[in-house]
Amino acid sequence: MSIRERTEQWEEEALSPFAAKSRCTKGRERREDECDIRTAYQRDRDRILHSKAFRRLKDKTQVFLAPQGDHYRTRLTHTLEVSQIARTAARALALNEDLVEAIALGHDLGHPPFGHAGEAALDSVCPGGFVHCIQSVRTVERLEKGGRGLNLTWEVRDGILNHRTAGHPSTLEGQVVRICDKIAYVHHDMDDAQRAGIISEDDIPITLRVLLGGSIRERLNTMIHDLVENSLGQPVIRMSPERAEGLLELRRLMFANVYTNRQAKKEEDKAKYMLIQLYEYYTRHQDRLPEEYRKLIREGEEISRTVCDYISGMTDRYSIEMFRRLYIPKAWEIY
Repeated sequence: MSIRERTEQWEEEALSPFAAKSRCTKGRERREDECDIRTAYQRDRDRILHSKAFRRLKDKTQVFLAPQGDHYRTRLTHTLEVSQIARTAARALALNEDLVEAIALGHDLGHPPFGHAGEAALDSVCPGGFVHCIQSVRTVERLEKGGRGLNLTWEVRDGILNHRTAGHPSTLEGQVVRICDKIAYVHHDMDDAQRAGIISEDDIPITLRVLLGGSIRERLNTMIHDLVENSLGQPVIRMSPERAEGLLELRRLMFANVYTNRQAKKEEDKAKYMLIQLYEYYTRHQDRLPEEYRKLIREGEEISRTVCDYISGMTDRYSIEMFRRLYIPKAWEIY
């Protein structure tokens, strides 16, 4: 019996009857030989971790555009915090931690530069729209590995696609990531906003502090415990109605005071304008796209979608540099 087979047997014996077992995966779009050491979900996790799209998350905005400070979150640190919280919940619930980790690490791979401002910019110009969760799936199915994709299992792709609020993941592991994504970003974005002086604990209603805790750490701990206590042994992942409503109240508070705050978002119109200009340039000049994207067009992909693929894969810094090269004149000099 191989190491992988022993792990699969352990999953059958130790995990919840509601967990997604590696041995029972719906499989990949292209059949592959099994690994002797790693289960299917472990392989998916590793493929995501080693992908180019994952590495680019380190220089993509979470909330604050190009913040001047070493401790503000990026899209990469957000992803890692979602993974940590979701894995904690999954382990407590005896769910498949490897599947949870793979979904969490991959859920934002398709996010464009400048966070949701970048998403709104591409959505406004791309025929058919642009939604980052759909782009995340496109990234792992089509764009990585020179157009071959990562060939992930169905369960991981389903969890990535359905991680946003309106999603309906098919596995409990996907449901864990969906809720833990909200828990993570509400709390770490509030931490960053407090560090930036945009919001303080006094701005949080006393009723919420009594219900959830008097600090970010306490509220995070309360919500994770509540999630586990209300989901243990159940065929659905959920929080108690009171704490779930408390999370929504915190989220509404963040939208009112941070996500739409003019001081915090004062540069976003510039970022949107810049991405739209890049989109218009590359739709007119497909010959200036990198070869891997020109290859997609030759294979039948729509020009507009392929340009969005290229721009959404950019980091904040790279998109600024490309705009500078294309639109900012260089000083004349004699050589």
